[in-house]
Amino acid sequence: MSSRTTHRPGRFFQAQRIVKEHQSSGGASKSRRLHRILLMRRAKRGRSGHGVAGRRRGPAKGNRGLAYIRRSPSGSGRETLRRKGSAVTRPERLRELDLLRFLAALAVVLFHFTGFWGGGAWPEPAREVFPELAPIARFGYLGVDLFFVISGFVILMSAWGRGPGEFGISRLVRLMPAYWVSVLLGATIYGVFRQGNGVPGLVLPNLTMLQGGLGLKNVDSVYWTLWVELHFYVLAAVLAAVGITYRSCLVFMAVWMFGGLFADEARHELLQVVLVPTWSPYFIAGMAFFLIHRFGPTLLLWGYVAASYLLALRWGAWRAENAFRGADEVVVSAVITGIFVVMALVATGRLRWLRWRGLTVLGALTYPLYLVHSQLALPLLDAIYPELNRWAALAVVVGASLLAAYAVHRLVERPGAAWMRARLHAALEPVRGSAPSPMTRLAGHGDRGGRGGDGLNGSEPRDRTPADAVQR
Repeated sequence: MSSRTTHRPGRFFQAQRIVKEHQSSGGASKSRRLHRILLMRRAKRGRSGHGVAGRRRGPAKGNRGLAYIRRSPSGSGRETLRRKGSAVTRPERLRELDLLRFLAALAVVLFHFTGFWGGGAWPEPAREVFPELAPIARFGYLGVDLFFVISGFVILMSAWGRGPGEFGISRLVRLMPAYWVSVLLGATIYGVFRQGNGVPGLVLPNLTMLQGGLGLKNVDSVYWTLWVELHFYVLAAVLAAVGITYRSCLVFMAVWMFGGLFADEARHELLQVVLVPTWSPYFIAGMAFFLIHRFGPTLLLWGYVAASYLLALRWGAWRAENAFRGADEVVVSAVITGIFVVMALVATGRLRWLRWRGLTVLGALTYPLYLVHSQLALPLLDAIYPELNRWAALAVVVGASLLAAYAVHRLVERPGAAWMRARLHAALEPVRGSAPSPMTRLAGHGDRGGRGGDGLNGSEPRDRTPADAVQR
């Protein structure tokens, strides 16, 4: 006997048997009417994303009309389907990630304003202006490390169930409107203050976000992290093209991790550029944390987290020694450990109590705050410092950066994203109408396993909390 469980016939097939029995007894006209009703009900069920009655299925690939709601904290296991965009309550947002993203951005801001050793917005190095804060603020650069772990978590969440085109659109509309404003603002301010980054020859390449690959300078120094993120987006798009399932994610993470190690060992420059082994442990860890959040913890997933953690410690110590002027390796290791611990708490639902709605606003400010804080500080401090004492000046530039970030979010990001999304979706429509490739059809079949079905061999875990509710 096969080990695979045999399912009972669904209600539709039971009803079909009744129709045939009715036809054999002579009730042909009634049978035709009943058959039409059954076909209509089946078609309606297919449009709404349901399979055979009595079996829970996730949305079909590319169907974004339905979303699973996170399990209740009580652990009752009740999951419901709610239609996005309707009057029904929207899926629950992971506000704990909003808070962490804001704290990461604030750490970078304070690093630049109070802990940085090089040239910046202050007339002298920031750590000399604030010697009291510098011993702590000098480690604020590790906010970027937290950003990358969160990115691995959220980008996999965003890409799940999408093809590469849909995923690419989601990234473009999220990143580009605020980024374009930042490039133009930075080029203007740095050009006026003759800092060299605002020269016209840099503006157009920077508007593409591809200046890192062209060997050109960034208009603003913080853009280097976007180039690192772009490497991850390209790899995630390849994964989306193959088909994102639990199994394909495990293979992808293993290939990326070991490929990066081999590239570093062989000093293969092309593979080092593509696989970014110095930063990939954070993205891989974020992906593993998302799989834990979605499917539940397993020894294998914790193994990915542990391996990524050890690699992150290795590269964190290297950067502390070579890139950040002898930062204490013990402190760096402690901060990296804290990052992994707090993300483990997120993945296992230990921070679900963070439900304050204001955290959503803070999360929305994160990206524009990261982009514009250095640009605004330069003219502001030139106007108010040293006439205004250093603490008051610091409060002014931090407050102004937050206000500017909110303005960019409300006036640029939201309308700009809506405008871009509509046009990019229209441009993608002819591609959607084409027949899927065999690889895509295979991935779509395999995705049944990743969403709680049988999969190809019944080995995929069941969905636990697939709440696709966080936007980056």
